Amino acid sequence: MHDAIFWLCSRDRTQYRWGEIMDDEYFMRLAIAESKKGDWPYGAVLVKEGAVIATAFNTANRDRDTTAHAEVNVIRKALKLMPKLSLQGCTLYSSSESCPMCTSAEIWSGVSRVVYGASIQQLVEIGQPQIIIASATIINAGFVKIDLQGGVLAAEALEVVKNHST
Repeated sequence: MHDAIFWLCSRDRTQYRWGEIMDDEYFMRLAIAESKKGDWPYGAVLVKEGAVIATAFNTANRDRDTTAHAEVNVIRKALKLMPKLSLQGCTLYSSSESCPMCTSAEIWSGVSRVVYGASIQQLVEIGQPQIIIASATIINAGFVKIDLQGGVLAAEALEVVKNHST
């Protein structure tokens, strides 16, 4: 079975609803599910117009690539499926707030919106190694404005981090 499942935007979005309204919590739950598969407990989902384009998790250890964070992985997968080298109009859901590298990748790829669960500060408070620069700081310094929303299902995302062993 593949580590990630891809859906194209052009398909009928109703097939992904399973009777639920597609909302931030729904997609965040998908990102949290991805985080459970990762070398480090972080997952991401990229969505456009209510359809999942790509899912990913952290593969830094297995890929021997310290840049293989969930957000970078999902951006790489999604861009391969897009007709243009842009993720404009897409929302990236991340189980935790993006690090500075991933936030920069979100800017460079043109992501329109980012929704995250646990904040960098919350991760630091439970002992996770982080570069303590908030995503908002980087977005505000960038050339593309991204709508940023945090704290969606943060407790659930933090629970995965607390229970993960690397």
